[in-house]
Amino acid sequence: MPRPKEFTVCLSARDRVKLTKIVSSVRHPARMITRARVLLALDESQGPAPDRRVVAERLGTSQSTVYLVAKAFTTYAGRVEDVIGRKKRATPPIKPKVTGDVQARLIALACGPPPAGRQRWTLRLLERQVALTEGMPPMGHSTIGRVL
Repeated sequence: MPRPKEFTVCLSARDRVKLTKIVSSVRHPARMITRARVLLALDESQGPAPDRRVVAERLGTSQSTVYLVAKAFTTYAGRVEDVIGRKKRATPPIKPKVTGDVQARLIALACGPPPAGRQRWTLRLLERQVALTEGMPPMGHSTIGRVL
């Protein structure tokens, strides 16, 4: 006797139409299409769905993928976009060194007069000057070149 299903998927007619459009178009990422196909295969609103193993074999994916998609459907309370879509990152991985204030100060420094004995600013001169300037993060000459 098979185990009872932990996570059941019941799609509305609107969700089925949306998922069918995603599966039939070529404009979406492959992972999104695979998840949409899994949801359509696991849909129990039209009748009992096959076992996870059978769905995985039919769709050419792993059983864990089928399990995780069904679990996500339950976790996200049936919001199909959240299940098949990619989760957006809340913050960038690394805070940028150069903010608007730092950029403005660097441009003002580069537009100002060069040090005594020099005719113009070079990136390496700017690098040394930035290291000596209070409140400016240390930046390499390549970073300074990109900012300018």
